[in-house]
Amino acid sequence: QVQLVESGGGLVQPGGSLRLSCAASGSIPSLNVMGWYRQAPGKQRELVATVTSGGSTNYADSVKGRFTISRDNAKNTVYLQMNNPKPEDTAVYYCNGRTSYYSPVIYWGQGTQVTVSS
Repeated sequence: QVQLVESGGGLVQPGGSLRLSCAASGSIPSLNVMGWYRQAPGKQRELVATVTSGGSTNYADSVKGRFTISRDNAKNTVYLQMNNPKPEDTAVYYCNGRTSYYSPVIYWGQGTQVTVSS
């Protein structure tokens, strides 16, 4: 069952911009912590950024200053604004969410491909 669904992925040139969106599909409880992860071929899935319902954010060092995470609490929707993407940002991007940091249940999207190339 797909509980979150991403959109907005695709091909983008280095130095360009791209905005990813992720919204709940079906009935899902309020997700107080939502985030973005990514996985490139041959590499493990890694954290990109997280945001709480209160607006607190956390970013991987590799994307600080370039990517911005935001959310719409009422819609259980999270966004990732990707500015100045680099080839090394190429990966499948997944959104996720939890009701809290302590919840063992994690909701995941199916992923959306982002390719950074000229």
